[in-house]
Amino acid sequence: MASINPHINFNGNAEEAFNFYRSVFGGEFTKIIRFKDLANDNFQVAEHEADKMMHIALPIGGNFLMGNDVPEILGRTNENENRSKIVINAESKPEADHLFNGLSEGGNIEMPINDSPWGTYFGMFRDKYGIEWMIEFDGAA
Repeated sequence: MASINPHINFNGNAEEAFNFYRSVFGGEFTKIIRFKDLANDNFQVAEHEADKMMHIALPIGGNFLMGNDVPEILGRTNENENRSKIVINAESKPEADHLFNGLSEGGNIEMPINDSPWGTYFGMFRDKYGIEWMIEFDGAA
C-alpha cells in the first residue's frame, strides 16, 4: 500500500518548527540536509541561507512529516493561506489529547477537541507556524 507523507514549506524557520513537532511526536529526524550541504560551483548558496533546511524528515508511525525552507530567491510562502490540513488519526483519546494540546500550543484553535456530531473525537487548529492540523480518534474504527 502506498503511504502519504505531508511536506511543508517554511520561510526560514523549518528547523524550529520541526524541533517543536519532534517535542510532541517524539522520535528522531531521519534526514537533515542543509542548503550548504549541496553547495557547489553550479549551485551557489547565499551565506545567510547556508544553514537553512533543504530537507528535513520526522518519522511518525509508518509515514514521514517532511519540510524545507523556501530560498528567498523563490519568494515567500504565504503563511496565512490555506495550505491544506494535516490529518492525524490517533489510536486513543489520550493520544489525541496529547497531540492536540501539544501541537496547538501557541496556535489558534478552530475547533476544540471533543466528541463530534459525526461520532468521533475531533479537533482542528492552526499551529504557531501557520500549519493547519486535524486530530481525530474514531473509537468505532
